[in-house]
Amino acid sequence: MDTLAWNRFQFAFTITYHYLYPQLTMGLALLIVVFKTVALRKNDSNYHDVARFWARIFGINFAIGVVTGIPMEFQFGTNWARFSDYSGGVIGLTLAMEGMFAFFAESAFLGLFLFGEKKLSPRMHLFSAVMVFAGSWLSGYFIIVTNAFMQHPVGAALGPDNRLHLTDFWAYLLNPWSIWQYLHNMCAAVVTGSFVVTAVGAYWTLMSIHKESARICLKVGVIAALAACVIQLFPTGDMHGKMMAKYQKPALAAMEGKFESGTHAELAIIGQPNVPARRLENPIYVPWVLSFLAYGDFGAEVEGLNDIPKDQWPDNIELLYYSYHIMVGLGTIFLAVTGLATLLLIMKRLERTRWMLWILMCAFPFPYIATTAGWMVAELGRQPWLIYGLLLTSHGTSPKVPAGNVAFTTLGFMGLYAVMGVLFLYLVGRELSRGPQPPQSGHEPVADAEA
Repeated sequence: MDTLAWNRFQFAFTITYHYLYPQLTMGLALLIVVFKTVALRKNDSNYHDVARFWARIFGINFAIGVVTGIPMEFQFGTNWARFSDYSGGVIGLTLAMEGMFAFFAESAFLGLFLFGEKKLSPRMHLFSAVMVFAGSWLSGYFIIVTNAFMQHPVGAALGPDNRLHLTDFWAYLLNPWSIWQYLHNMCAAVVTGSFVVTAVGAYWTLMSIHKESARICLKVGVIAALAACVIQLFPTGDMHGKMMAKYQKPALAAMEGKFESGTHAELAIIGQPNVPARRLENPIYVPWVLSFLAYGDFGAEVEGLNDIPKDQWPDNIELLYYSYHIMVGLGTIFLAVTGLATLLLIMKRLERTRWMLWILMCAFPFPYIATTAGWMVAELGRQPWLIYGLLLTSHGTSPKVPAGNVAFTTLGFMGLYAVMGVLFLYLVGRELSRGPQPPQSGHEPVADAEA
């Protein structure tokens, strides 16, 4: 591989591995607030125990996520110097805001939440959980704004020094692309967090241990997962798709394996793109649906790849196509599983339906696969642009860094991350074996009138 390919591979590897952790922290942050709120309202020690357990998992996950995230920001300077020089005056703003306002706030309040329960009043302890949630979700927004600018650049202009300069702070921060991408992304994080919580609850139920905590995890996890799956589909997924249809037509055509333009465009449920022959083989179509999903009109014309200059095509159409269909297919399965689990929960049969408990316990890796496929769709669809319409990916690398250096450091990252992955699994496994525990003092927090 040449230097550009190694640079892309290294960043793809590090960000894919890193994002395994933030998606769980962002999802758990919301659920921990739910657990703490119910615990305070009901004065229920079981909810306190569950919140405390998941806070320990959150802390481990957060720590590994921080360590794996640091190398990515260094890569802006080491691997992508021309990109940083060209756009650093714009994207540096939100990267700095993520570190200064969101990450530090999240870290500080996480410390209060993990170690201050016996010092803080119950409501102040809940407040610290809310601030951890706010910090993690605000951190996610600043990162999404940065990525959204690369997908749909607004609020900036090219200066006389041939660099991008911020011209409208609010247009940049409230980029319509970032709004829908963020909501879609956060719903996916809640799906991941909910499936993990549900899987642990199902495991405890199958093992007949921690019965009250298992019941809470199943109930809250299944309901949160269903709500997130629905919102993930509509409106966030629908609106994000319409943004792509409006601003990234080559990506839409490649995602759907559509080569011929036409009205009343059909949606391909399955098929294999044959790019050299410019056709989709063995397709199963649903008539007219693609036109409606893309433009809200069954008769709308959808542009195919044959009518788009080839130098604007995504450079790996096959991988983009399959990543998109994996994401959508898994999302559909998640909706069906959580819908059925919720029905069993309403009927008070979930805890006795062992086959469903096995499904819920074994399903937790699949949201990670879906989110990874989703990010691949976003990044592969933007190609060949690093900043869509402004800077080609081939023009953003560091010209003096040879391919061998990038390959060597990539192997180093792989080894380091493998060690960290084993450490993470060990630490989480140890917490799972301990299960929910009351405070060491034997004192449960209760609601007080003075708090």
